[in-house]
Amino acid sequence: MAGGAQMTSQRWRRIRTLLLLADGLSARAAAEAVGTHPREARRVGHRYRAGGLEAALGEDPRPPQPRLLDSTQHAAVIAMVCGPPPVGRARWTVRLVAEQAVRRGIADRMGRETARVTLATSGLKPWREKNVVRSRADRRVHREDGGRSSPLRP
Repeated sequence: MAGGAQMTSQRWRRIRTLLLLADGLSARAAAEAVGTHPREARRVGHRYRAGGLEAALGEDPRPPQPRLLDSTQHAAVIAMVCGPPPVGRARWTVRLVAEQAVRRGIADRMGRETARVTLATSGLKPWREKNVVRSRADRRVHREDGGRSSPLRP
């Protein structure tokens, strides 16, 4: 590995499997010696023959995860959080955002992490009293003395 990066235990296990297979052990015997399943030993051997050392030691690319919210659902969640919290609540929490998004029919299901990422991408912090999403058109330049000058021109 380049750059002195540390190798994972999986990579070491694959290296040991390849060495045992090269010594003539069967996939079952190599897997037993290394402590893995025979199918993994066969897979490492096949990948080595098909693509070389890096193919045998590397990982298969993971498929991308589907988005849980589309753009309209994302916008609806942001609009909901910019409004007042439900009756009996002083402010929005991540858990409350997830619960209310499902209850209001914005999304079929929504976990706390999805709610957290949705808020983070918009720069909202639900534990603050006031949440406002501002457009980038009203950005201001700070002067050297710390004051603000006129808005930036597009």
